[in-house]
Amino acid sequence: MKLYNSIGPNPHVVRMFIHELGLELETVEVDLMVGENRQTDHLSRNPSGQMPTLELDNGDFISEITVICDYLDEQQGYTDLMGKASEARAETRMWTRRIDLQIVEPLTNGFRFSEGHDFFKDRLRLIPQAADDLKTLAQERITWLDEQIKDKEFICGDRFSLADIMFYCFLNFGTTVGQPLNEDNKNVVNLYNKIHSRPSASA
Repeated sequence: MKLYNSIGPNPHVVRMFIHELGLELETVEVDLMVGENRQTDHLSRNPSGQMPTLELDNGDFISEITVICDYLDEQQGYTDLMGKASEARAETRMWTRRIDLQIVEPLTNGFRFSEGHDFFKDRLRLIPQAADDLKTLAQERITWLDEQIKDKEFICGDRFSLADIMFYCFLNFGTTVGQPLNEDNKNVVNLYNKIHSRPSASA
């Protein structure tokens, strides 16, 4: 298999997941800064022009970070990262979906529509007037999650999972683009720091 990698939080999620699985994959760098992901070669791999993309051993390509991670975990016979039992996998997918829709989407679009405007203006349809509200929405849902994890070691209880990886990678990204951690969310801050200390966080 071969991972088409780049800068940004989405590839970070997959790299961190791969590290946690103990895998080593061939990696090909795609330069987002010059728009290489929007050129013909990459569009033939991923017509959405997004990163990352995984090339399978049979030559097929899959994209979307949750799909890539789910596939890799299944190839390993299922681990705690996704869940060894069907109930655990459902729990992981539920929390990953909540984080993706309720936190990741408003956080990243809040950035694209404001600080990232000049970079994305010729690549995506932007809604600058929505930026502040999206950032506020992301922070509200992070505070909601803070309450949900108050008695847990990780988002899925005592099991470190894809949900934690996704949450960490995008919160970490937020701290670099003007959306810092709210120190009042003590459970979130503790979880962030716990994950930040894992060797995979720097993958």
